[in-house]
Amino acid sequence: MKKVEDYVRTIPNFPEEGIMFRDITSVLQDAEGLHLAIDEMMKLLDGVDFDVVAGTESRGFIFGVPIAYSMRKPFIPVRKKGKLPCETVEQEYDLEYGKAVIEMHKDSIKQGQKVVLVDDLIATGGTIEAAIKLVEQLGGEVVKVIFLMELLGLKGRSKLEGYDVSSVIQYPGN
Repeated sequence: MKKVEDYVRTIPNFPEEGIMFRDITSVLQDAEGLHLAIDEMMKLLDGVDFDVVAGTESRGFIFGVPIAYSMRKPFIPVRKKGKLPCETVEQEYDLEYGKAVIEMHKDSIKQGQKVVLVDDLIATGGTIEAAIKLVEQLGGEVVKVIFLMELLGLKGRSKLEGYDVSSVIQYPGN
C-alpha cells in the first residue's frame, strides 16, 4: 500500500540552488493520492473536539474544505489582504523578504469556538502563527493545527509552542 509521501514529487534546486521543493500537485493530480492525503490529515483529528475548520489561502483551502465537509463542520477561509468582501480583522507577518497580511471576516469565528487550522505545509511557521492570532483575536480557541507536510529544518514549530501541531509527512532539512 502506498503512503502519501509516495505521491509527493521532489524537485531539486527549485526555486533556487540547494532547495528540495516538495510539490503537492502530484498528490492532487492522482485520485488515490488526494484521497489518501485527506484521509491521513483527518486521522490527525481523531479524538479532537472542535467546532470549525479554518484554512489558509490557498492550499489550506484544498485540504481544509474536504475535511470540514467530511466531518460536517463549517469552513472558514483565511485570505490574503483585500480578498474578503465583509468587515475583516487582519494580521501582518514576516516573509523571507518582506511582510504580508492575512485576513478573516470579523464574524467568522464566534466567541469560544474550538478551531482546527489546516494548511498543506509548515516551513517557517509565519503564516499559521498569524492565522492563530486572528482566531484568538476573534475569541476562538485553536485546539489543533494540522499540515500535510513539514520541513523540519526550518523549525516552524518553534513559533507554535503551546499548540497541538501535527503533520502527516516530515522532511528533514528545508
